[in-house]
Amino acid sequence: MIYPLAFTGAVASLALWFLYRTNDAKSKAFQPLFFGTFGIYILSVLLQDASMSIKLGALFRDLIAMTVFGLAFQVISSHKKWLALGSILAVGALGWYYQSFMAGAFARPVQDRVEYDASGELLLEVAEGTGEEALATVARKYGLKLERAFAPQYPEATELDDYFAVDVPPQYADRLAEVISELQGVNTVDWVEPNEIVTVSPIPARRTPNINKKFGINDPGLEHLWGFEAMEVDKLLAHMETEGLSPQRKALIAILDTGVDAEHEDIKGNFRSTKTVYDNDPKAHGTHCAGIAAAVSNNGVGVASFSRDNQFVEVTSIKVLNASGMGSQRTIIKGILEAADVGADVISLSLGGLSNQTKERAYQKAVDYANKKGAIVIAAAGNSNRDAKSFAPAGVPGVIAVSALDGQLNRAVFSNYVTNLEMGIAAPGVNIYSTIPNNRYSSFNGTSMATPYVSGLVGLLKSLDPDMDTRKAYQILHETGKKAGNTQETGRLIYPLGAVLELERQKQNPL
Repeated sequence: MIYPLAFTGAVASLALWFLYRTNDAKSKAFQPLFFGTFGIYILSVLLQDASMSIKLGALFRDLIAMTVFGLAFQVISSHKKWLALGSILAVGALGWYYQSFMAGAFARPVQDRVEYDASGELLLEVAEGTGEEALATVARKYGLKLERAFAPQYPEATELDDYFAVDVPPQYADRLAEVISELQGVNTVDWVEPNEIVTVSPIPARRTPNINKKFGINDPGLEHLWGFEAMEVDKLLAHMETEGLSPQRKALIAILDTGVDAEHEDIKGNFRSTKTVYDNDPKAHGTHCAGIAAAVSNNGVGVASFSRDNQFVEVTSIKVLNASGMGSQRTIIKGILEAADVGADVISLSLGGLSNQTKERAYQKAVDYANKKGAIVIAAAGNSNRDAKSFAPAGVPGVIAVSALDGQLNRAVFSNYVTNLEMGIAAPGVNIYSTIPNNRYSSFNGTSMATPYVSGLVGLLKSLDPDMDTRKAYQILHETGKKAGNTQETGRLIYPLGAVLELERQKQNPL
């Protein structure tokens, strides 16, 4: 409320300043009042949880409005007989301006409300070697049900095996803060955090106009891949062919999503199944992402990925979301652990949600576990036009977060911005044409689509340098990336050829 109140205060003090401009004493009193409230107004805008472009847009609009109000007050103050009527009209205009422009200027979308998993609202960490018996008193008081939340293959490498999922009965759903406080009071409890719900839904898009770029491969869907043109993938493919580039080993990209259609004509040649239950996709979201990251190239059907001969990467599926596209922090963390345990080189997360946690401890431990196993974790920045730092897992330290660019290489209108993240990067995310189940193809929008572009490129780099870690991968992507329309908000646009050339240079000239 500070934002509209400060604006109203600035406008009101400006009006009084003009009204009493011939009265030195009163004029001197209202002048500093105006500058004080105006300063508070400016600060209230700059501190909003919104992108800088939105803040600047609001400032520009409000300052024009303030100028109009100021000119109106100047006229009214010169004609005292209009003062009463003019004041009433001004108040009405100010109310209309607030309702029309200010009330929703920085509003959070309704879909961004944080929700907890009804089957296990909380994740709780206990001290090493502690069982649920230490929680018996609180569990009886509130009727809590507890079960081990995670089962990593190598428990000695993480503390996630000490986590419990806590199911709170419906009658205590509105008393979660009280339950959390009671659990935190148990001396063997190290941490309690919400088990937040995550949902995804493909955002349909129109198919992009045909492009004329030639890539030297025969996939017919290339004519719709404007992102390949923007990233100059033709230069990458030409370099790989000219230099006879070959991998040290094939890198595995794990798509953690709604599943993948393992029998799709443009995926199955690059697909490795870990569990057959993961090899279908009722939502289409995971299959679309898999095609972006690792479609079979140069096979005369569909689309392509960052390799003409398909010897560099393969893709697998781990379901962390149900058929409706819904999952939770717990299901995603279990998927990260599973992906790391099956040997994934890249873990691609085209998902996430708003978090009310300043520190995502369970996510952090999962990312650390994956890193120890040699995996690089890449996540979507989110589609809420907000600060990605408030979203998980994108905002978790150690994750490479991906924003989405449109066809003009500006930040997509929906894309969260990565300004405040340590490792933010950009890729095409509007009108992205890729695979969907049953040998079909479609275009979607989202940071979900930008993420597998980055995952595919990092997979390619990992195939050339299997020991590459997250820091090195991000450093290469950032240093070789191309400037975007607003690079500060989006990070640099990945440039595949530049990334491969920089990796080759580093291998030839190690520090």
